[in-house]
Amino acid sequence: MRALADFIMRGRMQAIVVVAASAALPMLFWLCAAAGSLVLLRRGLRDALGVLVWAVVPACIWWYFGDPRTLLVLLGSFGLAWLLRDQASWSRVMLCSVGLGLLYAWALGVVFGEPIAALATELQKVLPDMLSDAYQQLSTDEQARLGSLLTPVLTGLLAALLQIATVLSLMLGRYWQAVLYNPGGFGLEFRALRLSSLPAMLLLMGILLGPSLGVQMAMVAPLCSVPLVFAGVALLHGLVKQGRMARFWLVGFYVALVLFMQLVYPLLAVLAVVDSLFDFRGRASRDDDAGPADGEG
Repeated sequence: MRALADFIMRGRMQAIVVVAASAALPMLFWLCAAAGSLVLLRRGLRDALGVLVWAVVPACIWWYFGDPRTLLVLLGSFGLAWLLRDQASWSRVMLCSVGLGLLYAWALGVVFGEPIAALATELQKVLPDMLSDAYQQLSTDEQARLGSLLTPVLTGLLAALLQIATVLSLMLGRYWQAVLYNPGGFGLEFRALRLSSLPAMLLLMGILLGPSLGVQMAMVAPLCSVPLVFAGVALLHGLVKQGRMARFWLVGFYVALVLFMQLVYPLLAVLAVVDSLFDFRGRASRDDDAGPADGEG
């Protein structure tokens, strides 16, 4: 990965080759977004736009053939990278990713509205078997409302996946920047990620109350969970770095995340909310040898 990052930063032509090729190839939209983010973070918006235009063309072609992921993640990661470069705040990046997720949800509804609705219809047919007695105890109106929530929830879940892919692409670009210009800087930044109490509570309310505020608001719940989950992961990494948890638990966490996603994911969100109130890591240390990940002071 370091060799690839070094190649990207050798010059404008090398960066164009990487972003254009990865945008044109299937399933490499994350690499395109990460490479573009690296250029923007290090060289600024003006140089990045000269690279971005070469990735937008194949991304638009993918959209024409029914796959908007490349263009959405590319533009989303550029927007978040610009925010990170300007304000150097991962918490603000995470919060802004929710708005980005809403745009993703709208785009997915436009492009994949019919397939998502068809999938929701099929899921509604198997709900009685999935929920068994619990479903039968619901009233007719409650069953109808549950069925009406499926389409927006599925749209929100798909948008949340793109939201996560966007944030991870930006993190990869920031990691490359730190590796090249300030080793250790990205780890310092990420472990300091913590949401303050008010935004964390608002996100929690979006998760818990979103579906009750309206059918379309149900798509907000998955989007609000993403910043909390990343903050929860940062909390665990911070505790391990401070020596308050053994590294073994971090390895076990990632294994559990893969095997028991449906249990670990909400637990991370809860940990982030609790940390926003009690700040388990304490105030971020300013005397670490590694400075900001951009390596510029």
